[in-house]
Amino acid sequence: MSQTDQTTRPVRGTDPLGVAVPSTVPTHWYNIGADLPAPVPPHLHPGTREPLTPEDLAPLFPMALIEQEVTTERYVEIPQAVREVYAMWRPAPLHRAHRLERALGSRARIYYKYEGVSPVGSHKPNTAVAQAYYNAAEGITRLTTETGAGQWGASLAMACSLLGLTCEVWQVRASYDSKPYRRYQMEAYGSVCHSSPSELTEAGRAILAESPETTGSLGMAISEAVEAAAKDPAAHYSLGSVLNHVMLHQSVIGQEVLDQLAEVGETQADVVFGCAGGGSNLAGLVFPLIGQNLREGTTTRVVACEPAACPSLTQGEYRYDSGDVAGLTPLLKMHTLGRDFVPPAIHAGGLRYHGMAPMVSHAVELGVIDALAVEQEDAFRAGLLFARNEGIVPAPESTHAVAAAVEHARTAADGEVILIGLSGNGVLDLPAYGGYV
Repeated sequence: MSQTDQTTRPVRGTDPLGVAVPSTVPTHWYNIGADLPAPVPPHLHPGTREPLTPEDLAPLFPMALIEQEVTTERYVEIPQAVREVYAMWRPAPLHRAHRLERALGSRARIYYKYEGVSPVGSHKPNTAVAQAYYNAAEGITRLTTETGAGQWGASLAMACSLLGLTCEVWQVRASYDSKPYRRYQMEAYGSVCHSSPSELTEAGRAILAESPETTGSLGMAISEAVEAAAKDPAAHYSLGSVLNHVMLHQSVIGQEVLDQLAEVGETQADVVFGCAGGGSNLAGLVFPLIGQNLREGTTTRVVACEPAACPSLTQGEYRYDSGDVAGLTPLLKMHTLGRDFVPPAIHAGGLRYHGMAPMVSHAVELGVIDALAVEQEDAFRAGLLFARNEGIVPAPESTHAVAAAVEHARTAADGEVILIGLSGNGVLDLPAYGGYV
């Protein structure tokens, strides 16, 4: 390209800035599908019940993400422009919880991987930035999505603002009403946020006609966001959890953990606790560690910690189900409570999905992930214990992992290495703690 071409070509949001990126920021995403002893069951077309083709997904997703959804490669290169954005907060810190150890009288060594240092305070930008990048590169100008507590909506809003797209979000009504600061955060990034179910879509109107007082669900919000994207040729839909490519993007968390544990002299984590709703945070934290188990013979135990109010892993059925209430999405093989399940309006709004990611569900079926359910009262009690000893107020979702880890640490063996996934901070969720302080 000539110098003239370089100076006259419009600058795009997907163009690298040319800034230095620390070598500790991962260069590739990790795909656990390459190491699992059996393949993840394919997604099915909701009409034919046959495996999906790329053409089936093209109206909603860019081809690069469709390819990542089905890839069998162990590693996928991260675009330089995405790594430059990651470098704003990655690598995220791994901290030793010395004061929590002392408070518990535990003989274990407790670490936590803290994703709350991202600009929006959670792990969600790891995939939001990647999804916005690939959509922008394909010429899409608008993304639609759903959100529960608002961490995902805020993350996609930020990513779209950085990469030159607009974003429209449908937020579960219970969280829309109780967490206005998340909505303000999305609007600060230039996005629009609606309470779901809404009167803006056919799916929303049908739901409201049947249940006008509903508190909403992620399944309802997904239906609205998918419908809105399908009607606009300039738009695509973006999902913050559940799908394989989302698990792939989040793997930067666990890859950093492996390096960081080695740096502090630990050969492995003995047991890892991560919160589980749709599965993205858990997968990002633990899939690289499970991969190490499968390839190298390490023995890290992984525990998925879900809310007792929405227990898809511990009480759901493992079967094909739709990802949304209206049945617009592909059929996914997952642990599910049923697409019509409407959970209580619990404070951990990010853990209210009726199903679990197919990759996580498959890993549970293969026996490489254990699962347990945590009561909300126990979760918030543990969150306060953590805050009062480590100084960080955990996101309500993360308190489920903290609670399970605290219970385990009380009787842990001398020198046992415990790892907690602290998927975000609770700074914008402080009203949720109101009933527990």
